[in-house]
Amino acid sequence: MAQPILSLENVGFEANGRKILNGITFEAEEGEIITFTGPSGGGKSTLLKLIGYLLTPTSGVIRYQNKPITEFNPTDYRKEVSYFFQNAVLFDETVRDNLAFPAEIREEPFDEERARRGLQTVQLPENYLDKPVHELSGGEKQRVALIRNLMYPPKVLLMDEVTSSLDKENRDIIRSFIQRLNREERITVLWVTHNQEEIDASHRIIQLKAGEMEGIK
Repeated sequence: MAQPILSLENVGFEANGRKILNGITFEAEEGEIITFTGPSGGGKSTLLKLIGYLLTPTSGVIRYQNKPITEFNPTDYRKEVSYFFQNAVLFDETVRDNLAFPAEIREEPFDEERARRGLQTVQLPENYLDKPVHELSGGEKQRVALIRNLMYPPKVLLMDEVTSSLDKENRDIIRSFIQRLNREERITVLWVTHNQEEIDASHRIIQLKAGEMEGIK
């Protein structure tokens, strides 16, 4: 039987004396799409940050490919388990600067053709490669940031309400792209969303309330 790509065992997190998560236990298989739902303040975003190694649990253990994530170099881990922030942050001057960055930190050549294909996939013209980032709309920035995260496809993609501030057209473009990656490259997706179409695209739904799991559908 194949090992889960991710597993959490009795994971908890406290900050400033307040218990934010308690006893979170579940497994994620390769190629799954899992949605975290629940009321605001239930710990969903904190849970994603723990899985993304942006925070460290105060109890329990998170394993990636059957190994505690604390045994990984954080930079190496984040190349395989990629956290996509809610609000896109682009830097430098052009789209090219942003899409070349993942290659730069790996000290590898920039694959311009892959970048152009990525832009096409999220319905942006190829000539956007040299477009100044300050000329992009909010939805365009979010799409460019997503391509930047996926220039080197991770094994696991963590997404925290990344489409919540977008219009329907941009939401649909991003959702379709994520579903395609999941289907064709078996990328595991864990996302926080209140969008019904994104929820419907999930294989499982984990409900969180007051920092605890209420159930799995």
